[in-house]
Amino acid sequence: MDRKIHILVIPYPLQGHINPMLQFSKRLASKGPRVTFIATSHISKSIQAHESSSINFETISDGSEEAQDLETIDEKLQRFKSKVSQNLPKLIEKHNSSKYPPKFLVYDSVLPWALNVARQSGIDGAPFFTQSCVVNAIYYHAHQGTLQMPLEEGSSISLPSMPSLGINDMPTFLSDTCSYPDLLNLVVNQFSNFQESNWLLCNTFDKLEDEVINWMASQWPFKTIGPAIPSMYLDKRLKDDKEYGLNLFKPDMDICMKWLDTLEIGSVVYISFGSMATLGEEQMEEITWGLKNSNCYFLWVVRESEEKKLPNNFLLETAEKGLIMSWCPQLEVLAHKAVGCFMTHCGWNSTLEALSLGVPMIAMPQWSDQTTNAKNIMDVWKVGIRVKVDEKGIGTKEEIELCIREVIGGERGKEMKRNSMKWKELAKEAVDEDGSSDKNIEEFVTKLSHS
Repeated sequence: MDRKIHILVIPYPLQGHINPMLQFSKRLASKGPRVTFIATSHISKSIQAHESSSINFETISDGSEEAQDLETIDEKLQRFKSKVSQNLPKLIEKHNSSKYPPKFLVYDSVLPWALNVARQSGIDGAPFFTQSCVVNAIYYHAHQGTLQMPLEEGSSISLPSMPSLGINDMPTFLSDTCSYPDLLNLVVNQFSNFQESNWLLCNTFDKLEDEVINWMASQWPFKTIGPAIPSMYLDKRLKDDKEYGLNLFKPDMDICMKWLDTLEIGSVVYISFGSMATLGEEQMEEITWGLKNSNCYFLWVVRESEEKKLPNNFLLETAEKGLIMSWCPQLEVLAHKAVGCFMTHCGWNSTLEALSLGVPMIAMPQWSDQTTNAKNIMDVWKVGIRVKVDEKGIGTKEEIELCIREVIGGERGKEMKRNSMKWKELAKEAVDEDGSSDKNIEEFVTKLSHS
C-alpha cells in the first residue's frame, strides 16, 4: 500500500501550540505519510530544521512582518486569519503540481476557519486541540450555552463526566469574562464548526482523562494522540527525536545540566512559569523568600524581561543554593535525577511533560486553562499540591515554603512521587506500539490512505 499521502499541519504561532503539533507531525511521518509543517514568517527563523528531519517545512506570511507593535489581541487574530486565508490556498496550489499533492490539513483548533479554507482548496481537514480534554469539554459547554454565565462566586459547577469544579478551577477566560473577551471568543469558537470534521485530534491520552474522553468519543470522532512530547522521553521509537526542534527562546544547555549533575537525587526544585506568564513584583518576592526559607536547591527560569523584578541581593544571597537562568531545556531538566519537584504555571505542555517524566508538581496557575490543570494535578491525578493564594491572589512565602517542604521531604510528597511514576508508565504505554494513542494515529493514516 502506498502510504505517501501528503498531510499539511498548521499551528497558531505560539510555543505552546507549535511544540505538540510539531511532535504530532513527527509521529505521523513515522507512519509513512509525507508531512509538511507550515510555519508562519514570525516563527520560521526559530525552527531548527535538521537535515535528517522526517518532516518538511514551509513558510507562509501571517502579516506579522508589517504589523504594528500596539496591535490588540483581536487585531492580531484578524490579521492572522486574513493573511493565512489568502496564503494557504497558494501554498496548496503550489504543492498540487508536485509529486505528492496535499490530501489533508491538520489545523490548530483555534483556527476553525482553516477547515473552510482547506475544503475550498479541494482537501479535507481536522482540528488539533492543544489543551486538555477537560478544558476542551468546558469550552464546548460554554459554546452550547449549557454553562450559565457569568459564573457565580462560591458556586460549584457540575458538568458531564467531570469532577465538581469551583470557580477557581475553571479556565480564567470563563471565571473572569471581562478581562480577555477576545480570547474567550477564540476558545469558545473552536467549536463553531467542529462537527463538520471527520476527526477531532487531542493532545492527551486515554487513561489520563478517561471519563471525559469516553463522553466526547461517544458523540464525535474524537481521538487522543498524546502526550505529544519527543519520543526519546517516552517510547524511544523515533530515533534522534530528543527535542521539539523549535525554540522561541535559546536555552543555555550546559550550565544548568552541569550544575544539576553535582546535586543529589530528588533534591532540586525546578521553577518555570512558561513562555508567556508574567508575575508581579510582590509575587516574585514571595517566591524568593519561600525558596530561601525552604533551604532547598533550586533552578529557576526567569526570562530576561522578568529579571528586574527579583530583589536586589537575591542572586548573591542564594548563590550557594540556587541557579537562575533566562531559559532552560525543560525536558532535559525534568528528566534529570536531581530534580525532585516542578513548580509550574500548569500550562498543558508543561503538565504533560512532568506527568510523562514522573516529576511531582507545585501548581501555581496564572491564567487561561492553567487553573483547571492545577485542579487535576492535585485532586484527580494526585501528583502535586496547589499553592493557596491570599485575598490579593498572592501565594505567600510561608505557603510556598510549606508546599516545597511537603513535596520534597514530606509523606505526601512520597505518595505524589509514586503516583507520578504510575502516570509516567501510562504515558509511555499510550504512545508505544499498540498503545491507545499509537493505534489512533495508525488508524488516522490508514483511513486517509484509503479514502
